[in-house]
Amino acid sequence: MASISGFPEFLPQGRMVETRALKILSSVFELHGFANIQTRAVEPVEELSRKGEITKEVYAVRRIHAGADDTDDFGLHFDLTVPFARYVLDNAGHLNFPFRRYQIQPAWRGERPQEGRYREFWQADIDIVGLNELSFHHDIEVVLVMLEACQRLEEELGIPPVLMRINNRKLIQGFYTGLGITDPMAVIQIIDKLPKIGVRGVTQMLAELGTDGDVIDKILTFASIESRTDFAREVGALGITNEMVEQGILELETLLAAVIGRFPDNVVVDAKIARGLDYYTGSVFELELVGNESLGTICAGGRYDSLATDGKTTYPGVGISFGVSRVFAPLISKSKLVASRCVPSVILIAVDSDDQRAQADEVAAALRSRGICCEVSPNSAKYGKQIRFADRRGIPYVWFGTLQGQVKDIRTGDQEDADATSWTPPSEDARPQIIQG
Repeated sequence: MASISGFPEFLPQGRMVETRALKILSSVFELHGFANIQTRAVEPVEELSRKGEITKEVYAVRRIHAGADDTDDFGLHFDLTVPFARYVLDNAGHLNFPFRRYQIQPAWRGERPQEGRYREFWQADIDIVGLNELSFHHDIEVVLVMLEACQRLEEELGIPPVLMRINNRKLIQGFYTGLGITDPMAVIQIIDKLPKIGVRGVTQMLAELGTDGDVIDKILTFASIESRTDFAREVGALGITNEMVEQGILELETLLAAVIGRFPDNVVVDAKIARGLDYYTGSVFELELVGNESLGTICAGGRYDSLATDGKTTYPGVGISFGVSRVFAPLISKSKLVASRCVPSVILIAVDSDDQRAQADEVAAALRSRGICCEVSPNSAKYGKQIRFADRRGIPYVWFGTLQGQVKDIRTGDQEDADATSWTPPSEDARPQIIQG
């Protein structure tokens, strides 16, 4: 059967890399008190379409035998934020606010597959949602938690370091409003395309909106601001000030100071960061892999004050999403990250003869009861063949005999007496290691 592009599948050694990454992310999120949830794969299309222009990327879901009058109109979720907003509304009476959740699931988008962009992909999200209000310090918190997670991935799996680019929608919207722009959101969505279509493309799109040349120049000058220290002065030099601009600068300065205190080399203010989705209302952030900028944004998020509301109560939130597949699928497919063996087993239990398989199973049970991953040889071939079987699978040890038997390190040839109720492999062998190719 022909493969379908955009739906990554890995061999076991690659999947081990991915699952190790998911475990690292989960452990960091849980250290900070985020509870895990899972939402359904489908949502009503009208719910998914609340993001505007991205609706064309939604995969529709329909039963093969649905009749012409079938009213089901579902789509696969293309991110985890919209389903989460619906989840909060559905379960608000059972949640304690501020509600802290992490969610690691696949999502689907019908876009053209390319490196780092897939039709099916895994995301890892954290969000904090309040009841009618949410303190700004949570904006800082989700940023620091995600940067800590990225640091762990760098230390334990060897991914490149990240650079976080931060901005604030209040600053952006206030600046564009101060320029006399009547539809700031339209300009925000155009500026969000700047890294993809460049200055010429953005200039053309702004001109098509009827924007004057002088205003376009100021927009582009503003969008070019990139600084760790002087961004407020550079914004002020453009002569646009109002309450939203001032509030945006204050929030951005507060966020920047907090992040620099922990991760001084991993953050910069970048005024062209806009996040084109219309529900963001404050802080916005995007992360890229240093030296791998061609992958684009690998992690992004921001503050949203009205995404979830039932008309009476509003649930403001802030969140950030890490693109697991965007980061790891290229590294795995190019064998830049691989597991040291293709199975979790650290030891193979040799079988002396078919009528003694129960004896080997007893040894395996004793090892497994202490959390040691093992498997029993599939046959009772000569020991040499069983050892070669273990070697092909990357299993470093072979057990011979009963509970009081012998264990052989097939890499060195060393063999010693061992007790299955107490033997433990060295820590570096207990689980497959992730190796940089």
